[in-house]
Amino acid sequence: MLKTFDEPSPARSFLFVPGNRPDRFLKACASGAHEVIVDLEDAVPPADKLAAREIVDAWLNSEHPVIVRINAVNTAWFAGDAALCRKPGVRAVILPKTEGVEHLRALEEQAGGPVPILPLIETANGFSNSLAIAQDTAVRRLIFGALDFQLDLGIHGNTHELLYFRSQLVLFSRLAGIAPPVDGINTEIDDAEPLRAATLRSRRLGFGGKLCIHPKQVSHVNECFRPTPEEIEWARRVIEAAEASKGAAVRAAGEMVDTPVMLRAARILREAETSPADA
Repeated sequence: MLKTFDEPSPARSFLFVPGNRPDRFLKACASGAHEVIVDLEDAVPPADKLAAREIVDAWLNSEHPVIVRINAVNTAWFAGDAALCRKPGVRAVILPKTEGVEHLRALEEQAGGPVPILPLIETANGFSNSLAIAQDTAVRRLIFGALDFQLDLGIHGNTHELLYFRSQLVLFSRLAGIAPPVDGINTEIDDAEPLRAATLRSRRLGFGGKLCIHPKQVSHVNECFRPTPEEIEWARRVIEAAEASKGAAVRAAGEMVDTPVMLRAARILREAETSPADA
């Protein structure tokens, strides 16, 4: 059984908005992103972190629930950030630099109780412990912080260089019974092609969502995670052939259709029906 946090289907697009820019909060909520992340970490310079926390604290409201990314366990801002995490309007918490289950417990201790957590896996230690992290009852989905991960391991490149690590996070999520992981950001804002290519690759690998750093990226991510019209038509032909054959192996859509193919077609149609609507 999946550990969810009141989402009818897994969110695909996760849009960051800086915690020190309250003028952008509602704009982000209206961007079409399936989830908005109010960011107290990388998007906020050290000198502004305390002010940003006060801004977010005053703004949080159950009428516009958001995810909050706090600062890491080993920072001076962690305890104060964690105190926000059980407030109304916080759907989940992104914990950066998560390196073990002990970091999850530290968050719960500072927050005063359990909270839904989306750990950011962005270090070698975090990756090494990611199966145990994924299996923890507090965890809803893993997020791959590819840029910081490359820096930590001295890896140059974000495609085949990280294939093993991405595939392992997909596997660990499945073993833990949680929703598929969320892939990291693309830094390109005005050129959609690298973003679309990266998002389609993430989907092929089994990821279920992607982080966005600008509203321009949201519609592309949403579209890339939806089944295409061609996929839907293929799936319909397969299901029709399977029903006509009463589940026996049959030739359809130019290929032999047996049980795994039928199940894949059914999954595509289910995803087409249940993909979260854009805001």
